[in-house]
Amino acid sequence: MASALNIVVTQLTGNPIVLQTRLPGVKLFSRGKVRDIYEIDGDRLLIVATDRLSAFDVVMAEGIPDKGLVLTQLSCFWFEFFRNVITSHFLTANIADYPPELQPFSDQLAGRSMLVKKTKPFPIECVVRGYLAGSGWNDYRRTGAVCGIKLPAGLTESVKLDQPIFTPATKAQEGHDENISWEETVARVGASAAEQLREKSLTLYEKARESAEHRGILIADTKFEWGLRDGKIILIDEVLTPDSSRFWPKDSYAPGKAQPSFDKQFVRDYLVSVGWDRQPPPPPLPREVVEKTGEKYREAYRLLTGHALN
Repeated sequence: MASALNIVVTQLTGNPIVLQTRLPGVKLFSRGKVRDIYEIDGDRLLIVATDRLSAFDVVMAEGIPDKGLVLTQLSCFWFEFFRNVITSHFLTANIADYPPELQPFSDQLAGRSMLVKKTKPFPIECVVRGYLAGSGWNDYRRTGAVCGIKLPAGLTESVKLDQPIFTPATKAQEGHDENISWEETVARVGASAAEQLREKSLTLYEKARESAEHRGILIADTKFEWGLRDGKIILIDEVLTPDSSRFWPKDSYAPGKAQPSFDKQFVRDYLVSVGWDRQPPPPPLPREVVEKTGEKYREAYRLLTGHALN
C-alpha cells in the first residue's frame, strides 16, 4: 500500500505511484528490485516497470513519481530508434494489443509495461563507457586500467575517452554487479558470442550518444542486455534509461570532477548525508528528495525524446 508520502507526491504529479503490481490469474515470472515480470503463454513476457527505486542495492520504501513510466517509455523510444539497426525482444506497449487476460489490469499497466518475446538472456551486463566515471574511474585509479583495458596515464575523473570501451560485468542476483575481464567474458559466453556482444553494444552506444548529444545530454556510460531467440542474439531488457545509464547535462560538463546527472543521485547523496549503513531497512526519504528525483527522470525523458512524458 502507498504511504502518506506516496499519496502526497501522487497528487502533485497527477499519476498514481505503483510500488507493486498484482495481476490475479497471470503467472508471476519474477519480481526484481524495480520490475515485475509475468509469463504470458509460455513464449512472451510482460515487463512492468514499477516506481520502486533501489539505492546501494536496497529498495526504498517510497516510490519515485513517474519513474516506471519513464523507464518503459524511454526504452520504447530507443527500441524504435534502433529498429533498423538491431532486432529486439520488444513487441508492443499498447494495452489494446495485449491478450484478454491482461485487459482488466490496464490501470496498473498503462504506460509502464511492455509485451516482449521470451529469450535466454546472456549472463553478463554489456557495459559501454565513453567517459571515465563510477566504478571505471575507481578501477583506473587503482590499476591504470578498466576491466583489464589499459588506459593512458594521467586521466582525470569524467574525462572523455578517445574511444568507447566495452567493460562487461556479472549479473548479480544479490549485491553489486562486478566488472569482469574480456577473458572472463569469453569463458562465460564463448568467444563468438563475446565478440558479437561487444560489437553490437559499441554500435548502439555510438549511435545513441550522437543523438543524445544533439539534444543536450552526454551518455557517459550505459549497459545493454542481450538474449538468444531462435539462435539469434537480440536486444532485451530496458535500454538507455536513467537506471541503466549515466546521463550528464552537456552544458555543464567539466572534466576533473564528478558530474551532475539525470538519475537517482539525489537519493544516494541524501542517504550518504544521514550516515546510513547501507543495510535494510533504509531511512525514510524526504518529500523534496523524492520530488527532485522524479523531476530528473522526467527531464531526461523530455530531452532525449524531444517531448514531455505523457
